[in-house]
Amino acid sequence: MNVFIVYAHPEPRSFNGALLERSRAAFARLGDEVRVSDLYAMGFNPVPSGADFTDRSPADRLDYYAEQKRAYEAGTLADDIKAEIEKVAWCDLMILQFPLYWFSAPAILKGWIDRVFVPGFAFGGGAWYERGGLVGKRAMIATTMAAFPQMMAPDGINGLLEVNLWPIQNGVLAFCGFDVLAPFIANAVPYVDDARRARILDAYDNRLTGIAVERPLSFHRRDDFDARWKIKPDVEPRTVGHYFAGVPVDILGRLQG
Repeated sequence: MNVFIVYAHPEPRSFNGALLERSRAAFARLGDEVRVSDLYAMGFNPVPSGADFTDRSPADRLDYYAEQKRAYEAGTLADDIKAEIEKVAWCDLMILQFPLYWFSAPAILKGWIDRVFVPGFAFGGGAWYERGGLVGKRAMIATTMAAFPQMMAPDGINGLLEVNLWPIQNGVLAFCGFDVLAPFIANAVPYVDDARRARILDAYDNRLTGIAVERPLSFHRRDDFDARWKIKPDVEPRTVGHYFAGVPVDILGRLQG
């Protein structure tokens, strides 16, 4: 199996760094090939701009989406973007590894997604969800956080973890066609002792050992929706993003205040 790890942490001696090294060792033991994009070490530029294209269209106004699509088809994307696209195209499994910052991924990883998942390659022209450009590949999130598990529960102060991860798991990975695996979560890392951290590393090792045959999470398919892209009345909502499908509008209004 070809494994591509997109790693977003500025400190190699961090617990994230330990997770990365454990994953390298686990995949090596399995005979898998691993490539890593260490975004901070690479000095990866997360800011989209006209410099992402070696041959711009003559228009004065930058239409970034249209320019991405045109440049991908013409082979005129910047070299750093081409290199990352090649890694995504090469892999069977992609792991996004990062600490959870402000209920989301670090800016450098968000910028990597913005610049690398270009239309024509990852999605576009109706090629999304189970028709996405990256169908046949698997992906997962591996993230660390300061929060304890009970804080990321439906009745916890930070709310349900799956809601926090929805923009990435559904809005990026599933949207682009990946089979999305359940995330690996390392909770309360700054507040546990070394013995607990060692158990987390062992749990990650064990998880990766069987990941090739792991069953992905369930997301809605396009045919679950009608011509207006609304979930069909006879389809039972089964994701956190569609939890309120079918809930009466007056109840939703009260929930939203």
